Amino acid sequence: MTDITKIRFDSAVNIVKTLRNAGYEAYFAGGWVRDFVMGGTDGGDIDIATNATPDDIRRVFRRTVGVGEQFGVMIVVDGGVPFEVATFRADVGIKDGRHPESVVYTDAKNDALRRDFTINGMFYDPIAEEVIDYVDGRRGIDEKVIKAIGDPTERFREDYLRMLRAVRFAARFDYGIDEETLRAIKDSAHNIKNISAERIFTETTKMLTGPNPQKSIEVLHDSGLLKQILPEVENTRGVEQPAQFHPEGDVFVHTLLTIGHLPQNPSPALAWSALLHDIGKPQTMTVTDRIRFNNHHHAGAKLTENILKRLRAPNALIDATVSIVENHMNFMNVSRMRLSTLKKFLSRETIRDELELHRADCLSSHGELDNYDFVKTRLETFKAEEIKPTPLITGKDLIALGMKPGPIFGRILGEVYDMQLEDRITTREEALVARDSIANKFRKSP
Repeated sequence: MTDITKIRFDSAVNIVKTLRNAGYEAYFAGGWVRDFVMGGTDGGDIDIATNATPDDIRRVFRRTVGVGEQFGVMIVVDGGVPFEVATFRADVGIKDGRHPESVVYTDAKNDALRRDFTINGMFYDPIAEEVIDYVDGRRGIDEKVIKAIGDPTERFREDYLRMLRAVRFAARFDYGIDEETLRAIKDSAHNIKNISAERIFTETTKMLTGPNPQKSIEVLHDSGLLKQILPEVENTRGVEQPAQFHPEGDVFVHTLLTIGHLPQNPSPALAWSALLHDIGKPQTMTVTDRIRFNNHHHAGAKLTENILKRLRAPNALIDATVSIVENHMNFMNVSRMRLSTLKKFLSRETIRDELELHRADCLSSHGELDNYDFVKTRLETFKAEEIKPTPLITGKDLIALGMKPGPIFGRILGEVYDMQLEDRITTREEALVARDSIANKFRKSP
């Protein structure tokens, strides 16, 4: 246990002891308990459940914040660490597929029975050092199965996002999904559209950046959820590819393999670009001498932008992902690029993610990594200032010649900068001479 983890654990125990000393029940709850039963925790958040009401909690502790007081949720700060402390509750009615109509305070057992999956429904008493299990959570862990607590259809009606959470947990722990729970997901899959796009994006991103992302997409397909949230990915199933380049199978199979070859904990932009990099193939497929997907990267970039905007993704992530998808085919040309073009290519902000996508893309098809090795070596060889040096001249140097800003400005500066990137000029004096020569060339052009 690291020092930070121990501090967090000791603070959580202190909150439980304080509530107990004030005459209330209190236990650890949720994901920490699940991970503890599985054999260890990663030092993540520890949630606390109690029969103390928000008013009681406010009286007992000096530093509290009512973040979800209407649902019995308070934040208690101990030792500078915030903890979610929630009153045992039972939900009454279903308001909108996300919130109950109201809540009533109850005991620990009924609080456990309103939670989502058995593996998440256990409590832990840190004083007695024992697990309290009303929902057969330990059995779910032993059997490696994600099972809804009680009636799965009812659990999903309370919050349809739980269907995506079931898929994510199945992938994260490499578990199966209980047959009745999976059937309820299939029957309710169309209702995922009642959930906000932002929540769907967040949950899907967790799948793609977490363990076994390829399993997430497979289970999304099997459950009927994929065609609801990402129909463009679903539509890649059955889209054949030329066997000489893609012996692995159709575009969907290739996509699964690609996201499976990503490094652990990829950036969201890399994860999404791996999922969507060939999303343009269905609409660009032609059959001539062989199956071709001309300009599928351009079509894919447009589709990627539309998909991520539909999911209300952050603008910065949209821009990065679109850029990676747009440029993922450029690696085939790297060994033939002029030095200036290569340096511009390597100076892209997304180049590291693009390189990782290229590696995964190749490993999921023909397996050849020559271009990956070439780019990786160049990135290691070039210094940052060599890849993207500060320009030796600027527009002010053109204005000094009496030129007016316009399209020619960019062309002159671009040519001089290319010469700089190719080490044909290395000083400002040389750049000014090049400026004069190129400017004269444009003056003489008809």
